[in-house]
Amino acid sequence: MLEHPQPVIRVTMMPRDTNGHGTIFGGVLLSYIDQAGAIEAARHVSQKLVTVAIKEVVFHEPVNVGDVVSFFGSVKRIGNTSITVAIEVFSTRIWAQKAEEVRVTEAELTFVAIDEEGKPTPILRSKS
Repeated sequence: MLEHPQPVIRVTMMPRDTNGHGTIFGGVLLSYIDQAGAIEAARHVSQKLVTVAIKEVVFHEPVNVGDVVSFFGSVKRIGNTSITVAIEVFSTRIWAQKAEEVRVTEAELTFVAIDEEGKPTPILRSKS
């Protein structure tokens, strides 16, 4: 079941995403991590999912305006009602003198399948 990380989202960071220090807000990156996790989970589960947990996120490197940030996802576990996805985040500094790619952070997210009333329900696996 475990797979190699697959590209999920790639986005260029814009000035609107910056904090007072001129780097990208951690919350902006967390939002993309959640989106990437949801997209990766949806590839494997064929019903509505909600985020229930994001394990500790530590930012190892800053992200700058103009960086192209890539989010890679892989499924770690599929349980009865939940799916756990790992997301790895890399930033490519394409505008630097010498383009470089740095590892920004990683996260583990857990999503739960829910029914029409918002209650946990057994997971139905996708055919993909």
